[in-house]
Amino acid sequence: MKITRYKKVQKYMKFYYNNFGFHQPYQVLVDGTFCFAAFKEQINIREQLPKYLNNPVKLLTTRCIIKETEKISKKTHGALTILKQYGIHECGHKEPVTGSKCIFSMIGKNNEKHYILATQDRDLQEKLRSKAGVPLLYLHNKSPTLDKPSKASYEKVGQNFETATMFISQNQNEVLKNMKKALGVEENVEEPKVPIKKKKTHNPNPLSCKKKKSKKPMGKESKIKEGKVRKRKKNKIPRHVKEQLQSALSNS
Repeated sequence: MKITRYKKVQKYMKFYYNNFGFHQPYQVLVDGTFCFAAFKEQINIREQLPKYLNNPVKLLTTRCIIKETEKISKKTHGALTILKQYGIHECGHKEPVTGSKCIFSMIGKNNEKHYILATQDRDLQEKLRSKAGVPLLYLHNKSPTLDKPSKASYEKVGQNFETATMFISQNQNEVLKNMKKALGVEENVEEPKVPIKKKKTHNPNPLSCKKKKSKKPMGKESKIKEGKVRKRKKNKIPRHVKEQLQSALSNS
């Protein structure tokens, strides 16, 4: 089940829980049209509804609904088999009436027994939307769907149908406003926004930018490469001077 569908059904049931006293396990009143659609789409109602509502449920029907389904059992034999598996609530009709009339009598004026009605009958759905506190359940795209609370339900609890909050009633809103005034809390006070510090662009480390010093090789070879070696000039003695020196040495 998608998250959006899950959130919606939780909001709707919270609304009925807070304002109309619905409690667990939820009592789901099922008619023949709902069972027929479930049989056609091969949906297991007993497994799907508790998962969808995220709570245990009691699946119920009446003798009048079973009798009405039996009359057209040739086309709805599978639906009748499903319907007979559910618990029967006594409707008090000595003579069987149509399923819609029986459901109206079971709902009554205020739906005191807190039934969730599961039906595919659109005419019946429209009529029950005029009653406050009657959740409507139907099958859509092979999955159970809980209808949004009706306008009558919102008006019953003093909420606007268009802008109503699903969790807090009007009385609860007034109590909250009075509490805020007593505590001196303003409603539209915005929390100061903490400025996001931007990271400054730092200069690179100057040591990392220095050029590496090349090691100078020591010795004559390095000096020769650098052109710093001076060649010694040899002073040559003239030959006649050498001869004179030799003769002088021999005479002595």
